Amino acid sequence: MRMAAHPLRWALLSDLAASDRRVRELVAAVDEPQSLVSYHLRLLRSAGLVTMRRSNFDGRDSYYHLDLARCGTAFAEAASALHPALAPAAASPSETAGGAVLFLCTGNSARSPMAEALLRRRCGGRVEVASAGSHPRPALHPNTVRVMRECYGIDLRGHRTGGLSAVAGRRFDYVVTLCDKVREVPRDHGSATSVHWSLPDPPAAAGTDDASYPEFRRVAAELDVRNRFLSNLLTPTLRSADHVEHRN
Repeated sequence: MRMAAHPLRWALLSDLAASDRRVRELVAAVDEPQSLVSYHLRLLRSAGLVTMRRSNFDGRDSYYHLDLARCGTAFAEAASALHPALAPAAASPSETAGGAVLFLCTGNSARSPMAEALLRRRCGGRVEVASAGSHPRPALHPNTVRVMRECYGIDLRGHRTGGLSAVAGRRFDYVVTLCDKVREVPRDHGSATSVHWSLPDPPAAAGTDDASYPEFRRVAAELDVRNRFLSNLLTPTLRSADHVEHRN
């Protein structure tokens, strides 16, 4: 609570709650000098509330990420310390979730299909979920299928990769980019809320499928946690006529 109470740190946390950001984006958002922003980011990182990951598109850039799970635990502990009755009740977002979400990455063979499958399972079919890639690969990576089956009981055999043209014209409430490269690809998703999750490319972690499997598991676990918080933002939405026609 003391760490978050500073006005500038609270502004940084609020902006990072919406999306992963680069330093220059945070500087523009809070309208403060970069040296001051970097100082407070270091404090937030030292408290474990914010993490930093080097961009996999441009190594000179870094993305900052708000650890929502850590923040939730810390704020819940602070509330309980003040009075036990302030302990938050468990939420069940999957019971009321609705809307439409699109996940994007470059190859549509690892991160985005895993995110799609995990959110669909979490929301029990009440959310329309799709994924696509700016340069889709011919098929899913074998570890994508393996991790989903072994760790989450999801069968992705037969799932086909797709490009941006496959989702052109569809309406989405949220469009989530999962790699730093696809974030820079020009595209138009209308009124959808754009979110960026800067995640490493699992196949790039090692030279062989077996060696990269642990990275696939780590990325899938992070996607599952992030989806848990995204599902809280989804509410039943009346779809437009053209969206209903497309779905039918």
